[in-house]
Amino acid sequence: MEKIDLDCVDKYNKLYGLETLHPLVSIVDLTKSTRVANHFQMHYGVYALYLKCSKGCEIKYGRKKYDYQEGTIVSFAPGQIAEVSTKEDEIRPEVYGILFHPDIMRRTSLAHNIKKYNFFSYSSNEALHISEKEKHTVMDLLHKIQEELEHGIDKHSKTLIAMNIELLLNYCLRFYERQFITREGANVDVLQKFETCLDEYFDKKLQIENGLPTVKYFADQVFLTPNYFGDLIKKETGKSPMEYIQNKLIERAKDRIVATNMTISEIAYELGFQYPQHFSRLFKQYVGMTPNKYRAYC
Repeated sequence: MEKIDLDCVDKYNKLYGLETLHPLVSIVDLTKSTRVANHFQMHYGVYALYLKCSKGCEIKYGRKKYDYQEGTIVSFAPGQIAEVSTKEDEIRPEVYGILFHPDIMRRTSLAHNIKKYNFFSYSSNEALHISEKEKHTVMDLLHKIQEELEHGIDKHSKTLIAMNIELLLNYCLRFYERQFITREGANVDVLQKFETCLDEYFDKKLQIENGLPTVKYFADQVFLTPNYFGDLIKKETGKSPMEYIQNKLIERAKDRIVATNMTISEIAYELGFQYPQHFSRLFKQYVGMTPNKYRAYC
């Protein structure tokens, strides 16, 4: 299997025999590919977002394959690795998208906002499935960027290209929020599993050995990436997973403070805090008073 370090958009275009119009940005249209790339591993050094409109191309990220049916969007960020396989009878799969190098974002609003697009680090079972209407929106934006690339580089090019990329990513954020709603049943299952795992973490006293529970730990338990898990929990509860975990910690702490004679330090250590003062600060932040004052009032 060939391994490709994709550190510029031109490498991708040469892989498929496509034209490079801009050194930092390229619109993908594999229906126009003139070369066959059947099986390879891609080490991304650029951002990539693909819309697949037909079957025949399979992407594997980590140990899982993308649920890559018609009308699916997947995305990758620099530092990620994906394995790509194309069926021999489909050398020109109907795949569209965009590749852009981080340098195109310099001194633009996109550079400040790129971190909010968590979907770049979503995993294979978290791909975005879009409707026909949403597909038209994505394709229109890709066409606008393509027109700008064909216009030629001038002093306005970078700003206009970055603005349109940001608009495309904002629409993807909207579509993901819609998907969180349409998958409400599955989301509730994840939330219930999270609550169960959180209770089990303390009931089994895992915090004594492993320390305070982390968002990654619970994301792993429900087979999601931390970013997708965080966005899902925030959408369902209005709280981040860390806020949810800390609320559980405080409720457990209240029970210990009121129902036992344990010292505040003993309670802190039992909950997984390395330093009692950290526990006291968190408790005061949530309750409005120190643990000792809470014990005195209750």
